[in-house]
Amino acid sequence: MNAAYARPSTARQLCVVWAMPALFLIAGLGSWHSMRRRGAGGFVRERLLRLGVPLVFATLTILPLPPWLRLKAADPGYDEPYPRFLLRFFDVHLSLSDFPFVVRGEYFETGHLWFVVLLLAFSLLLAALTAGLPADRVRRICDAAAGATARRGVVLLPALPLAVIGAVLGMEESFAGWSRWAYLLFFLYGFALAADDRFRAAMRRDAVPAAVAGVALFAAAGVALDTAGGDPFTDMTAHAAAARVLFALAGWCWLVAILGLLDRPAPASAEPAPDGRRGRAYAHLGTAALPLYVLHQPIVVAAAFVVVQWHLPSPVKYLTIVAASFAIMFAVYELGVRRTRPTRLLFGIRS
Repeated sequence: MNAAYARPSTARQLCVVWAMPALFLIAGLGSWHSMRRRGAGGFVRERLLRLGVPLVFATLTILPLPPWLRLKAADPGYDEPYPRFLLRFFDVHLSLSDFPFVVRGEYFETGHLWFVVLLLAFSLLLAALTAGLPADRVRRICDAAAGATARRGVVLLPALPLAVIGAVLGMEESFAGWSRWAYLLFFLYGFALAADDRFRAAMRRDAVPAAVAGVALFAAAGVALDTAGGDPFTDMTAHAAAARVLFALAGWCWLVAILGLLDRPAPASAEPAPDGRRGRAYAHLGTAALPLYVLHQPIVVAAAFVVVQWHLPSPVKYLTIVAASFAIMFAVYELGVRRTRPTRLLFGIRS
């Protein structure tokens, strides 16, 4: 995404407004269950193993490949050997100016693992916050907030802090169009959502009006961002700030609508589904999600680097890149990651 917000397809815009926020909200929900089982200290250890180890391993081994291939693709005369490029990639220093991305360098980048960096940082901040607050105070806050959602529309109010962040801090193109601090709010909202079923009940009740509001706000945000001029992601004009407010409000409404419409309790008379092949397939894909995410960008970039040089129609190249990337990713996961204890540890798979 960039200043030309409305130029991408509507389907892509719609994914941007809710997809990454949903991932952070779900991560916050899972963090509540993990912390309840393990406590704050155990939660920190689990997050460092599940996220910190894969982050460090991927940074040292596979993250330098995409920027090296981009240099080769941009300049046919670029012939720097990969080992020499590694020296420049890891010529880094520490800086807090872009927290939590504290490692900085001319060629260094976290690439697609910005999601893992943010998720790990948010998890550690959450553990520090919960460890510093008395448990009874946390329960009282959650109980009061959950009780307030008995009134219609209250579940939409968490959109207001998101709107303030959008207006004041802007939007970040590198992070799928949302501010990193908006993602922190989504993460904390997910943590609170898991703490009391009344939040879920309110989302189910208000899902339809949230969907209507989400559609209207999304349409208005698209027009406003496209007509703001300059860079509506960061400009502090009234037009640009209003466009970002509409975008933030639309994002939360879409999340409430999607979660509320999908969260339909099974009837009491329904029989439990048998634990057959479908259950095993879901479990297998769930375990593979993080390793495949870590692996996907270098593999896609490498496949594209090779395929784009072929003399084929563009649609054929695209399909070839997609098919080859999926095949290589799953092959690497099945043969090189899943089968041994050390590789499972390096990619964040639980024992």
